[in-house]
Amino acid sequence: MGSVPLGLSTSPPLFNNPNNNNNNSLTLFNNSNNKSSSSPIPSRLSSSPPLTNPSKSGVCKASQVAELFPSTCPEIVVREARLEDLWEVAETHCSSFFPDYSFPLDFVLRIDRLVSMLAGLSLPSGCRRTCLVASAGNKYIFGSEEFKFGEFEGKIGFGGEHIVGILTVDTVADFLPRRGRLMQRRTGIAYISNVAVREGNRRKGIAKKLVVKAEAEARRWTCRAIALHCDINNPAAMQLYKGQGFKCIKVPERAKWPQPKSSPNTQFNFMMKLLTSPSPQ
Repeated sequence: MGSVPLGLSTSPPLFNNPNNNNNNSLTLFNNSNNKSSSSPIPSRLSSSPPLTNPSKSGVCKASQVAELFPSTCPEIVVREARLEDLWEVAETHCSSFFPDYSFPLDFVLRIDRLVSMLAGLSLPSGCRRTCLVASAGNKYIFGSEEFKFGEFEGKIGFGGEHIVGILTVDTVADFLPRRGRLMQRRTGIAYISNVAVREGNRRKGIAKKLVVKAEAEARRWTCRAIALHCDINNPAAMQLYKGQGFKCIKVPERAKWPQPKSSPNTQFNFMMKLLTSPSPQ
């Protein structure tokens, strides 16, 4: 599920280095000085003979396989992206936001996204950014070797894990209104972008898992709120965010708040959630 289809070089790159029912109460940006501004891939179960006495009723052979071979049964795990995930993250991003592009343009888009992710290693002082991925597949990677490259830590080895969803969360505040006449960067507010789930894995709760994890990261960073932009023509995404406690914030008239750069006709709702109460489950 795409939330904010950002442009190629303008979307925030990847990595770091009580619910209020009154919409008008979320007035973190009312400043008179600010004039401008998913179905996990199913297990392939063997058709071999029953594992127990066939005369015994009420036994699920699929459950037996899962118990005997837990590492071969895919599950969704949300974690921070690692170096070996970069290409799959770029693929997930481009296939979700630019599904109609074909070779060679789709390949160029992936390379551009990859470069943008690496450029995201450079952040303003005091800011944080991380990319979260939802991975499905085997729990274990056999014969792996750990390594570290800059801020990235990873493993190289053989395994069935693959990326089915992505989300970026940061405190850079590029798409939040600046503060005061000096246009100072907002602090204490995390921002979600680039929410995407591969087409064959949508409507299975993966995006919700990513958002919940992003909120946990924002709390860990001691942020007081978390915000995002959502395409007004994406009702599924709107329903997801509202279900997680996000509320639409009315942009003041004539205010020039920054927005993600996407297609010219795309309109966004600015949504925010205060992090002073537990997230809905």
